[in-house]
Amino acid sequence: MIKVSIDCDPVLEPPNNGIVFELVLLTLNNHNFKKSDITIIFGNDSLLTKLKKEFFQKDQLTDVIAFRLNDYELPEIEGEIYISLPRAKENAKLYKETYDKEILRLIVHGCLHLIGFDDRTKLEKLEMTTMENKVLKLFKHENIFED
Repeated sequence: MIKVSIDCDPVLEPPNNGIVFELVLLTLNNHNFKKSDITIIFGNDSLLTKLKKEFFQKDQLTDVIAFRLNDYELPEIEGEIYISLPRAKENAKLYKETYDKEILRLIVHGCLHLIGFDDRTKLEKLEMTTMENKVLKLFKHENIFED
């Protein structure tokens, strides 16, 4: 069973929990994960910047951070994904994408990190983007804020 817990900073508009769950499920099932426990926290830039400083020793804005809490060799994932909604909004403008699609992409991106994929090199980034596009093409929702 895949369990997804979702939390959102109360000053921000929260995405639809059901849509978030469906996307996580699709992404994990696409990589043969049948059991997992994932928490997704939608927050602001200051939260993610603080986490980036504390855990990666980098003082920079970021849109998504993923933490695998158990060993990557295990057949199930226990992890957390943090997404900055304000950063997603800025990046959507920068990449000429809708805000909803940018958040959907960040959810998939965070899941891929929890699965074990990296994006440190150009080749790794290309591989992750290809996987993100594949999942998003299969996903039936385009709007994450719909009821």
